[in-house]
Amino acid sequence: MRGAGWAELEARRQQEQLAFLAGGAELEVGSPDVCPLPVEQLEAVRGDEPWVREVFDGGLTARVFRIHAAGRDWTLKKARARAGVHNVDGQTSFLNEIQRRADLMRLKSEPGGVQRFAGIVDTQYASLRRGILLSPWIEGAAAQTWDERSLGQLFEQLVELYLAGLFEWDLCPGNILDDGRQLMLFDFGYMYRFDPLTQFNSAGDGTSEPMFHPVERFETRNFCAWLLEMEQKQGASAALAAFRREKAVALPLYERLRAALAERAARPAMLARFDALATRWRAALRGDAAALYLAENWRSHVLDLSDDLHGQSCTPMTLRRADWLLTTLREHFDVLVALAALFGPDRGRSQAELLADYQVRRRQAECFQSMHTGGGGASLPA
Repeated sequence: MRGAGWAELEARRQQEQLAFLAGGAELEVGSPDVCPLPVEQLEAVRGDEPWVREVFDGGLTARVFRIHAAGRDWTLKKARARAGVHNVDGQTSFLNEIQRRADLMRLKSEPGGVQRFAGIVDTQYASLRRGILLSPWIEGAAAQTWDERSLGQLFEQLVELYLAGLFEWDLCPGNILDDGRQLMLFDFGYMYRFDPLTQFNSAGDGTSEPMFHPVERFETRNFCAWLLEMEQKQGASAALAAFRREKAVALPLYERLRAALAERAARPAMLARFDALATRWRAALRGDAAALYLAENWRSHVLDLSDDLHGQSCTPMTLRRADWLLTTLREHFDVLVALAALFGPDRGRSQAELLADYQVRRRQAECFQSMHTGGGGASLPA
């Protein structure tokens, strides 16, 4: 689902990051002196050391260790020699994360930064060449319940990141932790810089892919899969109610984002995009929201299927999303057309053509799934 201008910012960033890796230069955040253990020990960690409490092997770009040192627990991320996401973004994700950790440390050091970025994990130390990243351990687990509190904290943090010129593409379940009080973001391998006053996001030339925005990223990489689970276990009415709640939380925060962009003299096109989103959401909240539910779930499942196929990182959920798309094409094709929900190469194609195409995609997802024994991953657009 890539537009003609897709590669411009992406290719430039990838070229710069590959050149940096090839050049052999070090990139550090923090100092080795602040580590609770010698960096040589951290670099050589295997997982059987007495100070290692847990090992998490599911990540496609790094292994994660829960370690205990200096009287507290820490998260140690150790880059894999070869990332499990088979594209340039996967290969450069550890470098990108360290670059973003530096940005986020700077933002948190500004006046009011700790409060504005309360949902961002701190960084104790990171080293590209050593392949390690150390942070305070975050209590909690992957967010499982999306209520007003957790949605509000997530969207507030995404708005602050957006205004700071940082666009997070991979809001998948494994990248968001919640202890029941505070939701935290801690993985930034697919967070990229952009200019919020002149660009929609970091894809294409910054203006060529307006469909991508923070709430869309959450829906595509996380929430619509959660809704699919709810739809299959509790029924369509429960899923629609949860969808309405999410939009009700997102709407005022997007109105605030739009006002902040206007105050900073953002280009009219940037403001118009958020005006259009707010108008659409507002209308759905006044009605039954069923049409918006169908359109936005279609978009999110199409995009996530495309992302997983591009990164060859398909999971059982990828297959369930593909099944939802095929069922929706069979049962609601005319509604999708009436809603103008079909986009990219799908627009204007017949029902038979789309069914044949998505059946091929599902078979591809089955093949790529068999290549991995671990959990999910993401190949993200920019």
